[in-house]
Amino acid sequence: MWFKNIRAYRLTSPFDLSAETLGEQLTPRSFEPCAKSQALSLGWVSPLGGDSDALAHAAGGRLLIKLKREEKLLPSTVVREQLEEKVAHIESEQARKVYRKERLTLKDEIIQDCLPRAFTRSSAVHAYIDTRNNWIFVDAASAARAEELLNLLRECIGSFPVVLPQVNNAPSATMTGWLAHQNLPDDFALGEECELREPGEEGGVVRCRGVDLLSEEVETHLNAGKQVARLALSWDERVKLVLAEDLCLRRLKFSEELMKENEDIPEADNAARLDADFALMSDAISALQDRVISIFGGEAE
Repeated sequence: MWFKNIRAYRLTSPFDLSAETLGEQLTPRSFEPCAKSQALSLGWVSPLGGDSDALAHAAGGRLLIKLKREEKLLPSTVVREQLEEKVAHIESEQARKVYRKERLTLKDEIIQDCLPRAFTRSSAVHAYIDTRNNWIFVDAASAARAEELLNLLRECIGSFPVVLPQVNNAPSATMTGWLAHQNLPDDFALGEECELREPGEEGGVVRCRGVDLLSEEVETHLNAGKQVARLALSWDERVKLVLAEDLCLRRLKFSEELMKENEDIPEADNAARLDADFALMSDAISALQDRVISIFGGEAE
C-alpha cells in the first residue's frame, strides 16, 4: 500500500465529507468487470482489501480511496491486419474503393467482434485526501491516470475543485542550479540519475543513469544550455525519489527503517497494520510535499 508515485493537487475549497458519506457517494460506481463488448471499466474498490466493502477509509484526517481499472487487450496490429483483409476483399469483390468513413465503420465492427475474446488487464490507483491541509495525493506517474481518478471522483460527488500546485521559482531552473553550482538544500542528496533537456519543443534529451551527476560529462551538457527535467534525490534519509519539473514525485522508495516501524503489529491484524502503515506513509508524504514546495520558493498566489 506504500505509494510509488505522487501527483499532488491542491484543493481549492475544504473537503468536509466523512468517510461514510464519501463511501456512499462512491458506491454507485463500484467496480464491475468489463462486459463482453466493453473495452474499459473503471470503478471504486475498498482500499482495505480483503472482505471489506468500505470504499473510503479514514485515518488521521486523511481519506484513502482506490480506483480499479480493467481494460481489454486488443493489439492494434491484429485490428489493422483484419481491417486490411476486409478492405481488400470488398474492393476485389465489389470492384470499388473503400474510403475513410467506411474504413472507420469496418474498424469499429472488427473491434466489437474481437472484444469478447480479448484478454483483460487490471490495475489500481490509490489516492488519499488530506482534509486538514487541503491536498489530494494520487499514486500515479501518469497525469492521464491521475485525471481519470479525479474525473470519476467528481462524477460521484458532484464537485471536487483542485488545481496543480504552482511555485514561485521554476523547478527546472532551480534543479539546474543545484547541479551547476553544487548547492543542494542540506536535507537533500543527489542520486545517480537525471534527465536533461534543451529548451524548446524540438530540443534534445539526455538521460543519465548510474553516473556521478557532478561529473564533467553532466557539466558539459549544462554548459551547452540543457536544463534539468528530472533529478534523482534522497530526502532526509527517509525517502528516495525522482523529482520532475512538473513537481511529480516518481519512483518513491521509503527507507527500510521507516517501513519497519510497524513490524511489531501482527500481520494477521490487517486493519491495524494498514492504519499504522498509512499513518507513517502519509506523514512522510505530507512532510516531503511541504519541503518540495518550500525549496521552490513556496506556493505562488
